[in-house]
Amino acid sequence: FLLQQRAPGKVLHDAVCNHLNLVEGDYFGLEFPDHKKMMVWLDLLKPVMKQIRRPKHVVVKFVVKFFPPDHAQLQEELTRYLFALQVKQDLAQGRLTCNDTSTALLISHIVQSEIGDFDETIDREHLAKNKYIPQQEALEDKIMEFHRSHMGQTPAESDFQLLEIARRLEMYGIRLHPAKDREGTKINLAVANTGILVFQGHTKINAFNWAKVRKLSFKRKRFLIKLRPDVNSSFQDTLEFLMASRDFCKSFWKICVEHHAFFRLFEEPKPKPKPVLFSRGSSFRFSGRTQKQVLDYVKEGGHKKVQFERKHSKIHSIRSLTAQPSEHHTEVPKQVSDFSAHFSFNWELGSPGLQSCRQGKELKASAEDTGQHKSPSLKKSPKEGRKMDGAVVSTVEEEEEAAKDRMQQNRPQSQQPSTGSLTGSPHLSELSINSQGGPSVANMSLSPNLSPDAKQPSPLISPLLNDPSCIRTDDEEEVKRKRFPTEKAYFIAKEVATTERTYLKDLEVITSWFQSAVSKEDCMPETLKNLIFSNFEPLHKFHTGFLKEIEQRLALWEGRSNAHIKGDYQRIGDVMLKNIQSMKQLTIHLRKHNEILMELENGIKNSRKLEAFCRDFELQKVCYLPLNTFLLRPLHRLMHYKQIMERLCKHYPPSHIDFRDSRAALAEISEMVAQLHGNMIKMENFQKLHELKKDLIGIDNLVIPGR
Repeated sequence: FLLQQRAPGKVLHDAVCNHLNLVEGDYFGLEFPDHKKMMVWLDLLKPVMKQIRRPKHVVVKFVVKFFPPDHAQLQEELTRYLFALQVKQDLAQGRLTCNDTSTALLISHIVQSEIGDFDETIDREHLAKNKYIPQQEALEDKIMEFHRSHMGQTPAESDFQLLEIARRLEMYGIRLHPAKDREGTKINLAVANTGILVFQGHTKINAFNWAKVRKLSFKRKRFLIKLRPDVNSSFQDTLEFLMASRDFCKSFWKICVEHHAFFRLFEEPKPKPKPVLFSRGSSFRFSGRTQKQVLDYVKEGGHKKVQFERKHSKIHSIRSLTAQPSEHHTEVPKQVSDFSAHFSFNWELGSPGLQSCRQGKELKASAEDTGQHKSPSLKKSPKEGRKMDGAVVSTVEEEEEAAKDRMQQNRPQSQQPSTGSLTGSPHLSELSINSQGGPSVANMSLSPNLSPDAKQPSPLISPLLNDPSCIRTDDEEEVKRKRFPTEKAYFIAKEVATTERTYLKDLEVITSWFQSAVSKEDCMPETLKNLIFSNFEPLHKFHTGFLKEIEQRLALWEGRSNAHIKGDYQRIGDVMLKNIQSMKQLTIHLRKHNEILMELENGIKNSRKLEAFCRDFELQKVCYLPLNTFLLRPLHRLMHYKQIMERLCKHYPPSHIDFRDSRAALAEISEMVAQLHGNMIKMENFQKLHELKKDLIGIDNLVIPGR
């Protein structure tokens, strides 16, 4: 890395993301202990040198900072892989607490992604050497039982399933901050994408949705939450919590501000103008792209996409094998291969490099490429470890593992070095900033971060399994073998399936959860009930069938059955064309959504009981967004279909078998979008006025149809 002396934290953060070839780096942050041993996030606007005043043995960790409500919003496979590593680390550290069954299921998906399909001997050896949680022995039989059911699951699918299970857990992405309430009771505060949460131990006892919070502030040790006035009360409620210190309180306040901005704002907030005479309050603000900006950037293809591919030397998944050498994949990019590296900044007093920094010159850092050459720290040594540039680097003794090596016995001996994590596989990299006295030149060394046993290779840097010399040819595996697709159209089809699942869950919030809650409470007129559910249930029924068709096509595409020999199923345009043509029959229901939004708002305006009911429903876990947002989803989904078909048509050459269907599907969906564009604009404007009304107290008749 090459950093200026006064370089802000954003430069270092961007450098790490570029090194990893990470597009969605805004979900991650750099965390380090300050001079009071309190873990804080690196401020992207302040200079790094001012935040880390005494950089002696300071470990800066690159970890997940913002956890979205649905991992399907993560567009890149590399991002989901890093999230899976974070889940694994949280399990090991006891942050992600859950029952034994959920724990065993999570670990079984981790094991599937690391060693492949179930083999009792290999599983027992792997679990004996890799401890994913304390007291793991009691769960080993259950882990193996779950692992047996994941036969044929690829590492990417294992990550997807891991995140699908983890996101439903109450402690997923939660970082507890000790505090006390007004009565002096010990509690824990946390912040999530939905708002601020209150825990007693590991049990959530209260939640304050962002829509309910009017202002956040702190005064010395006190953290204050000012809530929006309730319709049933004439005063504004302000909650007060006492934290350990002012610094601790301010740190939590900053985290809350960043979470609110990232998940709720459309764009990065503009900096406040500097005061002429006296400054009042903190000048801190969120810096970086919001989640909406990240999603738009990735969907619009504003980045040069580099294919991410894992390399498992010990995976023996039958779906990962291929008998055709022509289907071999390219090497993993160097930036990804180095992900498990351990960065060390050695800033040494009196060195020529540091003297040049004082003169305003650049601080140069040399990074050794572990993806191309072996690091000196990886060479065999009779000693257990040795000191290099002030940091202790452990050596690894090479051992033969006959049971695991049967899948790679014909492989060349000269392979790239692999790294391990605390639990035997890679984890999020750490930036170690060390300061040592001495006359040596300031440099930045890149050495692997090895675990004590370091026997489990990284999925990113271990050799490819589909080497023709190590392929099994058993009849059983020949039948089940999967042809791993690599073309862009396949990944576009996977994106359609993933986002369609999320869309179905959004529809179920209305057709299932909201309908069930309404039926239990006599608070909504029958005409309004019929208007809402009669126009949403046909959509849910249609998209359920649509998703099944896409999943069936993907199964044929991947070769999970013998149906691929009966025809060419490696396309998605024909499925999209057929369903978009059928979707036109739902236009009459989609046109009613504007009326639904207006009538629901009028009902809330005229009935305090309905208003209180909708407000309480929005605070429930199943409704992680304002209710009106789910009413807007069907029209927004049409826009996404259009973007998908545009990308598909741009990818296919005119001679491709799927080009004609894709172009016809694009024409059909473009016509639908044009017909409903006016309705969507009206609904979006109505929703924006509705949100503005919440912020402007005392202004009546702000939300008027047609405004």
